[in-house]
Amino acid sequence: MSFRVAISGLKAASGDLGVIANNVANATTNGFKKSRAEFSDVFAVTDLGSSTSTPGSGVRLAAITQQFTQGNITFTDNNLDLAISGRGFFVVDDAGTQVYTRAGSFGVDREGFLSNSQGKQLIAFSADSSGNITGAASPMQINTASIPPQATSTMTVNLNLDAAESPPAIAFDPNNPASFNHSTSTSIIDTLGSTHLASLYYRKTATPNQWETYTLVDGVTVGGPDSVQFSSGGILTVPAGGSLSIPSFTPAGGGGAMTLTLNYADSTQFGSPFSVNALSQDGFATGRLSGLDIGPDGIIFARFTNGQSRVEGQLALADFANPQGLSPLSETTWGETFSSGSVVVGAPGTSSLGLIQSGALEDSNVEISEELVNMIIAQRSFQANAEVISTTDAVTQSIINLR
Repeated sequence: MSFRVAISGLKAASGDLGVIANNVANATTNGFKKSRAEFSDVFAVTDLGSSTSTPGSGVRLAAITQQFTQGNITFTDNNLDLAISGRGFFVVDDAGTQVYTRAGSFGVDREGFLSNSQGKQLIAFSADSSGNITGAASPMQINTASIPPQATSTMTVNLNLDAAESPPAIAFDPNNPASFNHSTSTSIIDTLGSTHLASLYYRKTATPNQWETYTLVDGVTVGGPDSVQFSSGGILTVPAGGSLSIPSFTPAGGGGAMTLTLNYADSTQFGSPFSVNALSQDGFATGRLSGLDIGPDGIIFARFTNGQSRVEGQLALADFANPQGLSPLSETTWGETFSSGSVVVGAPGTSSLGLIQSGALEDSNVEISEELVNMIIAQRSFQANAEVISTTDAVTQSIINLR
């Protein structure tokens, strides 16, 4: 009987050492979660119960449970390295089966999918053409195509015209600075994505608080004279609502016809020097994908060389009522089981789900010093059980040797 009890102790200690060895081996594995061996005693029990004078029958390895505590977060130089701060798992597609992981080392594969080094594709909520998250979850595929150009349709002009200025003495000529009071310029984009210089000229009229404006593109007049008027308090009154429409024109270079709206709503005429506070336009040239940014809420932004950005989707995170019930799979992934409960998928930062840290990876939660202590304890347990066998053998030999 003592032999069997001691052998069960040896097996338990050996199992404990196996768990410790696996923890130590994965001390540098990103997203790895350490395990703990749990034991239970064994008693011989009949239908009538167990005897109070019968010793136990040993020990058995009852379970190996995973410890889903947060690992340290280490920052990297790759925006697609992702760490979860808090609860949750990344959802990845493994050849049509959804599995779950805390290892967030991802990249863009040749087909544009966000995937890890094992080819498992990251699941995310898709976005529509306006950048709104739709709620449909699928493998995240980045649209790597260039953004087509957008022709300028609106220019926002925020300036102050000096109320103390006097009207010019001669008729308007863009080549004669004496024929206008002030001018400013900015670049606009045509339908092909080519750049053109739009110049705005201002000359005060003899009518109080009234100015004329001329619009030239590449030196060619496309608008004007148009009236801009202010109240006695320097607030814009004409054009109504601040919007001045320029007739359709076709710039040089093969692009299509363009129409411009100049928004003067925030412009003023105060008794201070001429100043341009803001001058912008809504067009942009074609752009190539230059990078990806992922925010704490999991929103995936694609950045382009023309300064534009586009929402590609939002990462999906999974959570379970009992994460310890998940089935460990290879490559630092887990599978759903009856014991874990049904998966709950949501956006980062919602419900109990954690936030995303881009450019970072979650370290293994294994503490080497703790594992070394556990190793010593398991070793002593193994040695003690081996000593029980040795002692029992000596006693047995003494009985055999009785004459």
